[in-house]
Amino acid sequence: MTMRYLPDAGRLYGPDFARDPQAVYAALRHRHGAVAPVEIAPGIEAHLVIGYQAAVDVLTNAGGVWSKNGTDWQARLPGTPEAAAMVGMLGYRTNALYSDGVEHARYRKVITDCFSMIQPHKLRQTVIEVCDALIARFAAKGEADLAADFARAIPLRIFNRLLGRPDSDSDALIKALSDMMEADGEVGARGHDAFYRYIGELIQAKTASPGDDLTSWFLHHPAGLSTEEVLHHLVLVIAASYEPTASLISNALSRMVSDDRYYSSLANGALSTYDALLEALRAEPAMANYGPYFVRQPVHFHGTWIQPAELVLVSYAAANTEPTAVPEELRSDGGAYLGFGAGPHRCPASDPAMLIAMTAIERLTSHLCDLELTVPREELLWRPGPFHRSLAHLPVRFTPIRPDQPGESPWAVQPPSSSTPSEPTSPVRSAGYVTSAPWSS
Repeated sequence: MTMRYLPDAGRLYGPDFARDPQAVYAALRHRHGAVAPVEIAPGIEAHLVIGYQAAVDVLTNAGGVWSKNGTDWQARLPGTPEAAAMVGMLGYRTNALYSDGVEHARYRKVITDCFSMIQPHKLRQTVIEVCDALIARFAAKGEADLAADFARAIPLRIFNRLLGRPDSDSDALIKALSDMMEADGEVGARGHDAFYRYIGELIQAKTASPGDDLTSWFLHHPAGLSTEEVLHHLVLVIAASYEPTASLISNALSRMVSDDRYYSSLANGALSTYDALLEALRAEPAMANYGPYFVRQPVHFHGTWIQPAELVLVSYAAANTEPTAVPEELRSDGGAYLGFGAGPHRCPASDPAMLIAMTAIERLTSHLCDLELTVPREELLWRPGPFHRSLAHLPVRFTPIRPDQPGESPWAVQPPSSSTPSEPTSPVRSAGYVTSAPWSS
């Protein structure tokens, strides 16, 4: 699919982009301004919105010209493996991410209603149990890869429980999603099939025997989602919880363990976990370039003509870090960021995501208080890809702690054994997230 606007396009793939995306954004900004032509894979082209105000205009649907429905774009894709891989992330589905207007409002209400039923203190306890179990695996070794051993395992283990599956199923979910997102060809196809099989079996089990869990709440919400709509929303919920939350944790941790300000005394103005999370959301948002949009008619937008069926992506990372003439210390926006998006499609689960990330980091640093990187931060490796900003590894060392060591430790409180499956249809009921859905009374 060759477009007419792509001379001097930037590449959002390959090791150079993964190593220093800000250099690519700066060059695009210099050559093109607020909207730049890019390739997100060989032969797959898009407009990338890199200006802050331009990004806000897209996200808030300024002018009413923006749509999330990309079926026309998808229909014009070439039949290449690169195009097939992009459909996995950008292809149309019947869920809140790819809908507009009344349909989007209906879908979004289901998500916000169901997530509002998760009690924060119960979610926090689940995070503590999951994190302590993970920390116990490496605490006695004195070293760990906090990306692989900690951050990337947390969201799926938590959402496996929230969706109503026993802990024994979480490893299979992690393997399926990792294969689907990280690999090409046969491995990726196998991961895709395993992921959708997991969702299909989950829906079957909860249709037969509902519980107090996200899956059952989606199935029985008054909006009356079809089975296909429930499937695509569960896919959205899991995918949107996995990469963004895992990378938010590891990106924030990488700052904390490489910056002495997070370990200095309160009297000296120490920065907090919350500060690290906000800075990660601003400077290194997990979904660096995403938010697919399309126009309903030809539009001249911030100096660039955009036609229907042309893909537009929002670069949250570039927009958040756009240079301004105002010194940081004099800015009145408090370092505003678009890490969770903005407008009608702003992430509806930002509060749970922040609670999970903050609790996970604080739990880790309370047990292992002398974490330090084994390589300088500038030498850390980042996973390649056009959409995410995610560390491949986060190697650290620390003073080991043992199971028989006095005081609180990650072995003190353990979640139910993953070798003993919970009741297959309603494990979250016993965890006490809620007593019943408000629409069932």
